[in-house]
Amino acid sequence: MSQVESKLAELGLTLPEVAAPVAAYVPAVHSGEYVFTSGQLPMVAGKLQSTGKVGAEVTPEEAKALAQICALNALAAVKSLIGDLDRVEKVVKVVGFVASASDFTGQPGVINGASELLGQVFGAAGVHARSAVGVAVLPLDAPVEIEIQVRVKA
Repeated sequence: MSQVESKLAELGLTLPEVAAPVAAYVPAVHSGEYVFTSGQLPMVAGKLQSTGKVGAEVTPEEAKALAQICALNALAAVKSLIGDLDRVEKVVKVVGFVASASDFTGQPGVINGASELLGQVFGAAGVHARSAVGVAVLPLDAPVEIEIQVRVKA
């Protein structure tokens, strides 16, 4: 078991199987020293964990937990290409999308669910640039979607 997966286990988390794409794309692409993931939804065992808008049907706290699931799915997509998450040298960028009620402005707090997990797992290498964007709707009516970019060791 990799050090990264050991840290996940200490947090009571396990790396899932790679989430199947819901359209015409692949979960991640390895280009040079970087891996870019597609947007990852909060899927567990092929099932979307929640639907609706944050600030309406979904609370910010629930959405933060969903963002963590998205980050786990992104890590699974990265691992599927590089074989061992200990090869991740740096989490470079996180982009988070939050399906938001019209008056909801707490997108950064929601995306902290992903950012905090990456920091716990990778330490200083998990500190990253980030965008947290409010949107009207996401695929399958998901409340949150996360994509990450990581630099990997050769």
